[in-house]
Amino acid sequence: MPQSNTILLIDDENSLRQVVGRVLELEGYTVLMAANAQRGLEVLRQHAEEVLVVLSDVKLPDGHGLSLLPRYKAVAPLAEVILMTAYGTIADGVQAMKSGAFDYLTKGDSDDQLLVVVERAAEKARLQRRVAELEKQLAPQFTFDSMIGHSVPLTQAKALALRVAPTDSTVLLEGPTGSGKELFAQAIHAASPRRSKPFVAVNCSAFPKDLLESELLGYRKGAFTGALADKRGLMEEANGGTLFLDEIGELPLELQAKLLRVLETQSFTKIGDTKPISVNVRIVAATNRNLRQEADEGHFRPDLYYRLAVFTVAVPPLNARRDDIEPLATYFLHFYAAKLRKRLRGLEPEALTQLQRHDWRGNVRELKNVLERAAILADTDTLTVDDLPTEFQYFTAEPASDEASDKTLRTLEKRQIRVVLQETGGNKMEAARQLGIGTKTLYRKIQEYGL
Repeated sequence: MPQSNTILLIDDENSLRQVVGRVLELEGYTVLMAANAQRGLEVLRQHAEEVLVVLSDVKLPDGHGLSLLPRYKAVAPLAEVILMTAYGTIADGVQAMKSGAFDYLTKGDSDDQLLVVVERAAEKARLQRRVAELEKQLAPQFTFDSMIGHSVPLTQAKALALRVAPTDSTVLLEGPTGSGKELFAQAIHAASPRRSKPFVAVNCSAFPKDLLESELLGYRKGAFTGALADKRGLMEEANGGTLFLDEIGELPLELQAKLLRVLETQSFTKIGDTKPISVNVRIVAATNRNLRQEADEGHFRPDLYYRLAVFTVAVPPLNARRDDIEPLATYFLHFYAAKLRKRLRGLEPEALTQLQRHDWRGNVRELKNVLERAAILADTDTLTVDDLPTEFQYFTAEPASDEASDKTLRTLEKRQIRVVLQETGGNKMEAARQLGIGTKTLYRKIQEYGL
């Protein structure tokens, strides 16, 4: 990939744009300019793959830099943003950095200081691009064939998802956190006729209630304080494609009613607008909770639940597909070895045994994190037990053959509790419900049996 040197300068003062632009051009940068936020965002969209740094005035005619910062990052997530102001304060600078700005400059500072900050930001952006490119080269395409593992639970889940993928039916993916529900959603999209259209993912628990509605539906200029321009929502961005709603159980009740309308009419109304907008969007939702139980208890709209659960796929937790631990661990090890430029050929047998014995409450995400850490620590070309976290080094399992031959009531109870905990992905409340015992009793049994 050719190295970019492009800077986007957004400021309504023409003289400042010319002076700063010229200083940057003399240092070898290609400078794009805009006089307001709307034009700046348009230019950024056109050159998102090239722009390394956005140098934006805080006070623009149609927006404030701090509120524009998330929009800059949404359009060009790998670019760094530097905010400029004529009247800088420490409080503003701290707020800017907390919001994700690379730095906060006061207009009138020396050219040398400006160039140092811009070069540091550009270098960070270049590094992020190199890492993203490497990940893109190493990571598999989001297809069912690229999913690692051939265990029975995974194969069954893939077969179900493959049946529904070519349709437009709504899909609800159920499974514990970290089990790969988003990967299933991406594979469903890739196997559908919508594959050439956008796949837009949103985590419903990652936004405050008021912000989530504006992010999903968008708003009209003047709809509320700070709405200085029209905003397209993620529902519009996904038009023609797939909208993935992760942790759908966290969706506020009032928003659930609006989502139900989208599912039934393929239309919605932006905040501050009166005319509905038509969209053609497929909804794939995911949850780590028992939505049917939540609907029965009044915590989730039953009509929305049944509309979402037209086709349900249970994504199995990692401890229910232990045959897949070895190929997954090998893949992650090679991935991080390449990323870290290390030669790691594989895992020693004892290290693999300890990985296979672990309960993996964090599922595939936890396994991925463990392998990344281990790859960083590895000093030889083979991953050893010493490279794994402490809990793996001192874990001892009871001999399976002894327990299997023990028919006492105590052993049978222990075995059944273990099986149910595995099936529920470690969800104690759900496991207690299935076992027909109280949660406190389950915790006592777990401690008693060392589970």
